Amino acid sequence: MPKFPGTSIASLKQRKELIPVWLCIGVGFLLSGGYTLRLALKNPDVTWNRTSNPEPWQEYEHKNYKIINPIERKIGTDAPKF
Repeated sequence: MPKFPGTSIASLKQRKELIPVWLCIGVGFLLSGGYTLRLALKNPDVTWNRTSNPEPWQEYEHKNYKIINPIERKIGTDAPKF
């Protein structure tokens, strides 16, 4: 018998109410690992090979990749204000 009930397959068969808890923990680990992997591979501030591209953030200098641009808010639109 394990020291903590519900940590082995045999004890999970006896305590079926712990299965959703372990599923939520497993999904949380998978999602957090996927997010960390996404940050490591897609973030322009991260470089894995310094010889081919030592400063990767300079590729994004002239790209507009922000969702909200505060300068566009000040310009305004042609739509009437009610």
